Amino acid sequence: MNKKNKITFLLFTLFLIGSLCVYFGYYNKPKINIINISTEINTSSEKLTVSFIKNEENANSIYKGKIIEVEGIVKEVTFLNNRNTVILYGENKHSGVLCDMQSNQIMKVKNLKRGQKVMIKGICKGFLKDAILLNCMLINQ
Repeated sequence: MNKKNKITFLLFTLFLIGSLCVYFGYYNKPKINIINISTEINTSSEKLTVSFIKNEENANSIYKGKIIEVEGIVKEVTFLNNRNTVILYGENKHSGVLCDMQSNQIMKVKNLKRGQKVMIKGICKGFLKDAILLNCMLINQ
């Protein structure tokens, strides 16, 4: 094997090892059971989206990475790509709260109706077009 092939093989091997480390370290992390962790902030979907729209940096310092309970009205429920997602109405028609639900919540999520008032607990990850909550569960449903 010449020197160029050895370098290529070495780089490919390092890339493969790095990819496996990312996969097993990030995507394969166990889910946090948030039912046993106390809520840090209670808010409404409207207030949450307004906070991010007005000052995203400030809202990130308040909400990002924290376990929050959000009360809101169901705008949409989706079951795409093995993900159960509930979208709550936000302050305006262009934004809302996207709640990525835990897999054990599927039966509860299937029973939700558009326009229904719900309370959802999850980990706030920030804001894109919508506020993003991960590892969510329905509270008092």
